[in-house]
Amino acid sequence: MLGYWNDPEATANAIRNGWLYTGDLAVRHPDGLYSIVGRKKDLIITSGFNVYPSEVEAVLREAPGVRDAAVVGFADPQRGEVVKAFVRMQDKATWDEESLRSYCRSHLSKHKQPRIYQQCIEDLPRNFLGKVVRRKLRE
Repeated sequence: MLGYWNDPEATANAIRNGWLYTGDLAVRHPDGLYSIVGRKKDLIITSGFNVYPSEVEAVLREAPGVRDAAVVGFADPQRGEVVKAFVRMQDKATWDEESLRSYCRSHLSKHKQPRIYQQCIEDLPRNFLGKVVRRKLRE
């Protein structure tokens, strides 16, 4: 990559000392392979713990009646951020926040559990690649 077309500021942010900074977060497995687990700007830091949105979303999508889910960090004066979940239920499913909370309690560590739930009536905002546009959810 040589840089962004006609955008020297974005190029300077992305390419530093010959290295390309993508903003991707990865973990290295014991066998030496890497997996992309999220984006640095999407990482939620709550009470000093790192929470990867994809991990929470995978659990929420397995909850009974859930069609789709996405999470973002929401500002909190005590914790820095808390996990906020946006949930779209299946067509015939009933919104039951307490059931979602209970499901997450049994499948996620306490710091990863959403503190705020918001029901979405429409589909979650996605880009042309099908990825959730978290910026729109934060707005």
